[in-house]
Amino acid sequence: MQRRIDEIVAEMDVPLHCRTEFSTQEEEQLRAQGSTDYFLSSGDKIRFFFEKGVFDKQGNFLVPPEKSINKIGHALHALDPVFRCVTHSHKVQALARSLGLQMPVVVQSMYIFKQPHFGGEVAPHQDASFLYTEPLGRVLGLWIALEDAMLENGCLWFIPGSHTGGVSRRMVRTPAGSVPGTSFLGSEPIRDNSLFVPTPVLRGALVLIHGEVVHKSEQNLSDRSRQAYTFHLMEAAGTIWSPDNWPSQGRGHVHSWVKLRATNTSALLNCLASTGKPRLSSRDFLMLVSLQTGGHEVVAW
Repeated sequence: MQRRIDEIVAEMDVPLHCRTEFSTQEEEQLRAQGSTDYFLSSGDKIRFFFEKGVFDKQGNFLVPPEKSINKIGHALHALDPVFRCVTHSHKVQALARSLGLQMPVVVQSMYIFKQPHFGGEVAPHQDASFLYTEPLGRVLGLWIALEDAMLENGCLWFIPGSHTGGVSRRMVRTPAGSVPGTSFLGSEPIRDNSLFVPTPVLRGALVLIHGEVVHKSEQNLSDRSRQAYTFHLMEAAGTIWSPDNWPSQGRGHVHSWVKLRATNTSALLNCLASTGKPRLSSRDFLMLVSLQTGGHEVVAW
């Protein structure tokens, strides 16, 4: 996956007016992502979003372009063959079955860079704030560490048990033609930092993230990146996807939902040949669930 993402980045061509700085701070989110169609219409595309402070006033890069990217989203799982075969691998299918999912669909995917020295923090949030369903509890994040994710380079932090408290806020689309194109309902409460538990994992680990669990990551001030591939599954059986979600089914925006399906084994092996099988410890983290499958660490929140 890292080799493939290097190829995608090398071919990156983002017009000046589409260069969007990604942020998880509410006001910056509404001003940057919420006011540009480049972000709002990215649900069925492969698009690039950048760290804060990497452009001059004219939109030119102040750092090498490959070092400026915050993330790539949101349809790698649907449009790129390497990421498609990883997303739909037999291991992912087996995991979905073991969790009792009857009709899992992939609703979005992201490649996260967490650049060295200035990779932006991710503020405390719940994924269901952006991927809202009725009933709740139908969205699951799968977060694959492509590099060691440690305290020093911005590992994930979680509040154990926070998935039982409902959703505190939602990002929703505003009426067509409105500026910005999104707004928030509710607000993110101020949370005691002592509630968060760090989740350091080694390269190759899979972290399962409940849609309502509160999580965050700190800014990466180290000299090592913390790359990860993440995608979200939704149980489509008996689930209503909110029409107000920013990855919208309507208003002319085509979603990139893909039913989790079988992948040709030889194609999968070819896709994964360059990554090898990481050697991971069986360290027992302070988690809700921790188990070992096929030599790869799986951590569930």
